[in-house]
Amino acid sequence: MATTEKTGAARYLPEDRRLGSLEAAARRCRGCSLYQNATQTVFGHGKRDAPIMFVGEQPGDREDREGLPFVGPAGRLLARALEDANIDPELTYQTNAVKHFKFTRKTGKRRIHQKPSRTEVVACRPWLIAEIETVQPRVIVCLGATAAQSLMGTAFRVTTYRGQLLDLPAEVEVHVEPEPFVVATVHPSAVVRDRSAGRRERYRLFVDDLRRARTSTDTR
Repeated sequence: MATTEKTGAARYLPEDRRLGSLEAAARRCRGCSLYQNATQTVFGHGKRDAPIMFVGEQPGDREDREGLPFVGPAGRLLARALEDANIDPELTYQTNAVKHFKFTRKTGKRRIHQKPSRTEVVACRPWLIAEIETVQPRVIVCLGATAAQSLMGTAFRVTTYRGQLLDLPAEVEVHVEPEPFVVATVHPSAVVRDRSAGRRERYRLFVDDLRRARTSTDTR
């Protein structure tokens, strides 16, 4: 009888799918090579039954050092946007598509963020799927292209579908009832980096997307 060999993070998933057990198992993950240079695995954080799940790209420099998602500059902007969108942070679960910090060193000791490859995103996706199935959110907010494409496929474009209530594609199997909506928007780091005259408008649109996600939790 043919057997299906587990690849990437799937080899490290525990039988016990409670968040604490998943986090402990993720610390030992060797599903791709990113663990070799990262300080630690940065797993998701938040309530077990949070109605809103936020998915970013990967931990940044500060997240890598502290071991928590969204504690750097982008996280501070996200916290402000949550308040402006009337979303209680205690009702959210925050995580990333990739659980290790990928970086390069250009000058001195400063670590410069590098976008994870598609191979690395796919290798790490079993952790994200496990988090979704354990938390059972009513809406998943994908922050940026990497997060959105990790669930919606490589052809997905945030600029095309931003702010819309979407269903997960059929090929993404998650055992959640009812199945959550997906809302895609920009990553808060894009707003942090914006120094143009349109920054306030860009922030306002980001908050509007979060409000739309909050409203959707009442429909499923």
